[in-house]
This record gives sequence, structure tokens and C-alpha cells, in this order.
Amino acid sequence: MTETPPISMHSEVLRVWGYDTLRPMQQQAIECGIELRDCLTVLPTGGGKSLCYQVPPLLTKKATIVVSPLIALMRDQVRGLELLGYKAAAMHSGIEHDEATDIAKQLLTGDLDLVFAAPERVVTPQFKTLIGLLCDHDRLGNIAVDEAHCISQWGHDFRPEYRRISELRKVAPNVAMQAFTATATPRVRNDIINQLGLRDPEIMVGVFDRPNLTYRVQARENTAEQIQYAVERHRSSGDGGGTIVYCLSRKDTEKVADELRALGLDADAYHAGLDVSTRHNIEQAFSNETLDVVVATVAFGMGIDRSNVRLVVHACMPKSIEAYQQETGRAGRDGLAAECLLLYSPSDGGRWERLIERSAGETGTDPTAQIQLVRDMRRFVASFSCRHAFLSEHFGQEYTPPEGKTGCGACDVCLGETAAEEDAKRIGQIILSAVARTGERFGAAHICDVVRGGKSEKIRGYGHDELGVHGLLEHRRRAEVMSFIDQLVAAGALTRVVEDRFETLAFGECGISVMKGIDSVTLAKPIGTGSEKSERNRRTRASRVNDDRPMNDRERALFEKLRELRKQIATEGGFPPYLVFNDATLREMVHAMPTTRHEMLGVKGIGQAKLDAYGEDFLAAITGTVEQAENTNG
Repeated sequence: MTETPPISMHSEVLRVWGYDTLRPMQQQAIECGIELRDCLTVLPTGGGKSLCYQVPPLLTKKATIVVSPLIALMRDQVRGLELLGYKAAAMHSGIEHDEATDIAKQLLTGDLDLVFAAPERVVTPQFKTLIGLLCDHDRLGNIAVDEAHCISQWGHDFRPEYRRISELRKVAPNVAMQAFTATATPRVRNDIINQLGLRDPEIMVGVFDRPNLTYRVQARENTAEQIQYAVERHRSSGDGGGTIVYCLSRKDTEKVADELRALGLDADAYHAGLDVSTRHNIEQAFSNETLDVVVATVAFGMGIDRSNVRLVVHACMPKSIEAYQQETGRAGRDGLAAECLLLYSPSDGGRWERLIERSAGETGTDPTAQIQLVRDMRRFVASFSCRHAFLSEHFGQEYTPPEGKTGCGACDVCLGETAAEEDAKRIGQIILSAVARTGERFGAAHICDVVRGGKSEKIRGYGHDELGVHGLLEHRRRAEVMSFIDQLVAAGALTRVVEDRFETLAFGECGISVMKGIDSVTLAKPIGTGSEKSERNRRTRASRVNDDRPMNDRERALFEKLRELRKQIATEGGFPPYLVFNDATLREMVHAMPTTRHEMLGVKGIGQAKLDAYGEDFLAAITGTVEQAENTNG
């Protein structure tokens, strides 16, 4: 592999996509595709994975088959590529037999460079026959497997149908295979390589940290009001954009959406129980920016490529850090500032573990791996250390704070939205003593009620209202005490034991020494989220991260004018606005103020095809604003 990539690679990327540089991992992955070599590429959401398999066919003149799991995502990607003048298509259950036949013919004649197909389709006898014919005609260069973590039982979204993709090796033994994913620990990466049978693959792992994202974790108290506050905070700061709220169940999505509407937000629920037409309409409304808040189960978003999602809320703790990383990755795909808010209750972890055990019992699978992922996630929410550092280290990467900073400056901990609990030693001793005196037989909720002075029938029935620890933390909010219990678990002073589907608290390795005051633990308490100061710090840092200074009032007005023009063009064309230009490109237009086609072509994200299609309209809007300002000043 040469140190300097072929000039043609960069010229094609500039011509088609309008980017004058490639990220290091993108460049290596594209080179593997050009040289027809196996590889595994791990890039975070928004890191540009799709470019890695889209560029090689333009240079090798051989087609690429992309295994992709979602029809909605295939459709959007194909439409986006067509707007760039790129020859692509998708084969899925939503197309007629004649259309599938036509796509196959175009592949064989060289009239298509790239075709998306679902994992279930690529292993059918008919598709295998097509692959064989492509090989016979020397028309197939690469098979790209997107969302490759689905092949691993240690991944957060294991799908048995992905296991069969390796069968394509027998049909196309000389064709390179490349795997792509946004989230994979070292263990998952090894599993992907083994399951796909990758041959001496180049392994490329990008930086997992997303510096433009702000992570916040809050105890869940009033879900709808907490979400409303976050949405309004973004709107008032001028961030705008879309919001995705993730819930665990269909029932939860309906409930939260109803509550948000009652608070004045335009929100819709989305889940698999809705009819196909309703789901499609909601997807389209969100993509077309006529709906900005969707409350959904976790499947939503995988097929939606809207780049200006500014807020992702988890109304329940996700089942794994991998799932959290992927779902939060749907925020700020354009590289601009976005927020990820996690609302949790300690009961979330037990709920997930019960669901996993029930599913394992029905399928006869071993739940151990999935339960371990849940417990890793529990440690994340209970930890009051830098969120960016925690996530990076989970994926095996050391985190380096921004220059001159002791923390990330982009999470609730480093923004100063949490504080050390001054009474940590005493609180820890009270909670641990309550666990000991109740015989290590009760869960977190019961222990919390005991130390807060609860008078329930259950507490009186066991005589726990007569314990010396009863009511010693009565002045503390329930959410605070439950958070302290979580932190004691994370510190190893307590551990959770699950028997007969019920979770109880027991002493951990250092529990006795902490209870006796020999050792101490640090506990933290939340002191409020989204204060004016912390928000100002967040936005200032985000602008530095993206080399994008804040807009003044005049620039903001032009930005909104360009957004309206983008929406108008998209509506007339029948496709989502982000396929015209994303927010990052519009912001660069506002800062650069191009007045000629040549200057417009210098804006990142504008290639020749989009310049020809939309350049004159946007130039006219910018020129009109400039002339209006000059007349006003004159």
C-alpha cells in the first residue's frame, strides 16, 4: 500500500461528493476496495463509512454489492447517490420482480456501480446465481457488509441471518469482502473476522470519540418534562434540528408522545405495531423536516439518515454501551454540535436482564453475553467520571482531553453539572448497613424506601421500620438515593444478584470495609442540567471542535433563508432536504458567502453534480442577501 493515494481517488471524491480531503481511515478503506482486498473498518456513526465502499467501483470499474439490513436506509442512500450522478440501485422486498430482473441486467452490463441488498436476499439461490454470473464476467469487485456487528453474538444487535453471509465465499471465492460497523469492541471485531472468513484483512479502527456530542445522564423523574426542557433549550439556543426519543416498549412510545403533545410539542410515536403506511409517513415527515420530534423504539433511526438531529434522548437505559454508541451516533451526523440525554432508573437494568433471559429461554440460547453488556451499561450510568473518556476506554482507546482541558468539556460531569457529595462516607455506611440488616435479600427500591423512612405495608410487615437506619436519609430525594446505590455498585461496595427473576443487593468486594469506615467511596450528586453557563461552554467548545464560529444575527437569518430554499427544492423533488445539502454545508456557505460558481465549488460538500443542479439557486439567495445588506447600509 502506497503512502500517497492515487490522484484519481481524490479527484473522484472532489468531483462527485465535493470533499477535498479524506479522513485517514476512509483513505485506507478505499484503498483496500480499489486493491480488492479484505478489510474490517470500524468508524463511528457520521465517520463516513459509506464513502469507503462507494468510491472503489468508480475506479475499479467493477461493481460492489452492499449487504444492508434496512429498506428505508437503502432507498435514501440510492436517492442520495442518484442526485450525485452515481449509478446505484437497491434490491429488496419492496420492488417488483421485473425491476429486480432489470437491476440484475444492469449489473451484468456495467450500467450500475453499486447495488444494496438485504442479508436475507443475498443468500437466496437466485442471488447466488447472479453473483456467480458477475464473477464469470469479471464484473464484481467487492462485497461490502454494512452493520457487520450484527454477525457477532457479542455484538449489541445480533442477527442470525447475518451468519449466512459467509456462504457467499463459496460462490465468489476470488471476490474481496469488506466489513463495516460503527461499534465493535476487540472481541466483536475478532468474531466478525472469523464468522465472515475474512482473509488476512486490513483492520482499521477509527477514533470512537465524537467530540461534537454532549453526553448527559439524569435520573428519570418526569420524563416528558425533562424531554421538553431539553428540546426547548436547543430551540432557544438556535440549534434547532430534529429530536429522537428512544423508549423500550411500544406502549412507552405512545405514552411519552401523548405527554409531549400535551406539553405543546409536535411529536409522533413510531413502533412496529403501527401499520406500514403510518410508519412510512412518520419516517418521511421526519426526514423531510416537517416533523421534528419522534418517540420510537430503537429500530427507528437505522433507516433514517437525517444529518441534523440535534438531540437524542433515551427515556430508558439502553441494553448495552454498543447500542448506546450507535443510537447516540444518530445525533450530529453533520459534525455540528448535538446532545445525547439519557434518563434512567435503576430498575431499567433489571428489566433488560429479565427480557434477555426470557428471550433466551424461548430460543434456547445462552444469555450470558447479552447480560454482561447490560451490566457494562449500568456501570456507565452510575459512573460520575468523564463520559467521553468512559466510552473511548470501553472500546479500547485512550481518551485525550482537548488541549488545555482537564476534562472533555462536553458531558454533564465535565460541564460541572454534578458535584461531589460532601456526606458520601455517612451515606454509604447507611445504605450498606441497610443491606446488611435486611439480610441481603432485597432490591434497590426496597433499600431506598427503608433509608428514606418509608411506611409501606411491606416495610412494616418485615419490621424494617424498626431498624436503626430507617429514615436516616429521609431528607434525600428518591432519585438521589437510587443514584447513590448505583454508584456503590459501580464502586464494588455492592453487587446485584438475580435469582428467580428477582434482583437483590448483596455486599461487594469492598462492601464491609466501606461500611466500617476503613475504606471510602466517592459519591456524586447532580446539581442541575443545561444551566446557562454550561450551555454556553458547550456551544463554544462545539464551535471550536468543528472549526465553525457561532453565527451572528445576519448570518443566522441567511442560514434560515438557505434552509427554507433547501426545503423547497427537496419538496419539489420529492426527497429529504439533507440530500440537497446538510447543515454543515449551509453554514460554510454562510461564512464563505460565495458569489460565483467557482467559489461555490470550493465549499465542502458541493460537487459538480450538485453545483449544476442547485448552485444557481443558492448563489442567487446569497447574492440577494448581500445586495440587501449593502442597500440598507448605504
